[in-house]
Amino acid sequence: MKTHAPFPPTHLNTAKLIKGGKMYFDVLKELIQKSKTSIFLQTYILKDDETGKWIAEELIQAAKRNVKVFVLLDGFASGNLHESFISHLKSTGIEILFFKPVFKNNQIYYSRRLHHKIVVVDGRFSLIGGLNIANRYNEINNHKAWLDFAVLLEGEASIQVENYCKQVRLKTTEIEVETNSEIINPFNDIPLENQCIVKIRRNDWLIHLNEISSNYIEMLRNAHHEVLILCSYFIPGKVLRRSMANASRRGVKIIVITAGQSDVPLTKQAERWLYDWLLRNNITIYEYQKNVLHGKLAVSDQMNVTIGSYNINNLSTYVCLELNAEIKNTLFAQNVKNTLLEIIEKECIEINLKTHQHQKNWLNQFFRWCSYQLLRFVLMIFTFNLKREN
Repeated sequence: MKTHAPFPPTHLNTAKLIKGGKMYFDVLKELIQKSKTSIFLQTYILKDDETGKWIAEELIQAAKRNVKVFVLLDGFASGNLHESFISHLKSTGIEILFFKPVFKNNQIYYSRRLHHKIVVVDGRFSLIGGLNIANRYNEINNHKAWLDFAVLLEGEASIQVENYCKQVRLKTTEIEVETNSEIINPFNDIPLENQCIVKIRRNDWLIHLNEISSNYIEMLRNAHHEVLILCSYFIPGKVLRRSMANASRRGVKIIVITAGQSDVPLTKQAERWLYDWLLRNNITIYEYQKNVLHGKLAVSDQMNVTIGSYNINNLSTYVCLELNAEIKNTLFAQNVKNTLLEIIEKECIEINLKTHQHQKNWLNQFFRWCSYQLLRFVLMIFTFNLKREN
């Protein structure tokens, strides 16, 4: 199977929701420590702060056990790593590469960016989510972590993710994905009651992949009762907005959890410009209050979940390489829904028509409109050299 062909769904998998912060980094540390043959790590941001150095040291110890370690970082977001940090990793046999765009200079960074947040261990376990490796995603120095999530997969889907990591690392779409029975057979011991159907979804415009964007549209089109979306930088395009409006008219309850505070204030203002449209279409809006919201996941009808690196905006749709896991399992979906409902109850405020009208005036609405129009243009054409945590 070539990378430009969709990955088929796999059945021999288990899935566990992992919340960001200490829980995520404890799981990551345990996976690295238990690795036996290989580790593939691909991430948008790796910082050489306390968290980055801690994970780097775990990778170094794995390499010393003769585990093959392959690290791929985005050249834009991780381009400021100190050379001594990189050299130290390489000196232990770790391969560390940087994903490069189509074109860049000192002012402009044009086209594709590696936005994955993936770790695959031994072709059996994979972590897929929205967390970069840096202090702000961790609970460190008495600071609360940004709100984020990942899924821990064990099973066949991890083979697909590992092979995709190899393809991206080697800059090719021509590698055959391994599907021989010697690799898959060990997963036959996964109990039937724990099995999840997992479909790996990707976005990469260069090879005509728009699978994650299509997955959101499919979820809205097929939903009968409810769709819950948690998303940072929530600026849906026209096609997705049309799907949301159609679903709402059919009586589907749509709930969107957005950031109350954002690390990119311009994006937050652009989001708020869309609140009028969302409320007119009977879409319920909540703003997360405790910290920066950075997660990206959705659940529909307590059956289907999508989770990964994909933000609902044109940057993720048209510029970045993104990877999400679509998971079909009632118990897993119910757990995700309950987690989101708890966040809504304890850590969000509702933005209804009354509160929105109270916050509006002609000046801030004009600024929100300008922010929205500017981002629509910038996200579709260029990504300028503004070091942001998208």
